[in-house]
Amino acid sequence: MADKKNFFERFSNKATAATGTSAAFFTAISVIVVWGITGPIFKYSDTWQLIINTGTTIVTFLMVFLIQKSQNKDSKAIHLKLNELLASHQGASNRMVDIEDLTEMELDHLHKFYVQLSDLAEMEDDLTCTHSIDAAQENHNLKLSNFKTKKHYIDARAHRDSSKQSK
Repeated sequence: MADKKNFFERFSNKATAATGTSAAFFTAISVIVVWGITGPIFKYSDTWQLIINTGTTIVTFLMVFLIQKSQNKDSKAIHLKLNELLASHQGASNRMVDIEDLTEMELDHLHKFYVQLSDLAEMEDDLTCTHSIDAAQENHNLKLSNFKTKKHYIDARAHRDSSKQSK
């Protein structure tokens, strides 16, 4: 899978990982300290000031694109994970999958709906009434019993068991 990444994606991943470290932060501070120390040597000239201004502007400009690339990828991965949770949960509405494609007004309308649900939940006497451990365990057992009858689950178990026997 790693060999399918294009150059920009590989570069972006490495650059965002590297620039998000303590070492990168201390390197940036060191550059600023060195620049500040050289001020008296260059008599705080316009060129001396232009060097830090130009350098920081270029780095900032390029980092905006790297950060956006990283955020887009992370956002897509989170959406896919949430979509998987919605799709796998019997009680969840599949209409919520790809909800990020709705307009701002449609999202506001849905938000009001969930605020209303939250208000109703607050009126309940017992905080754990709708989210108890027992209900969660019962839901888990129900999902497992339904899941274990699916062909892909049976095939995966058979494959795993045959792999263990061959070792």
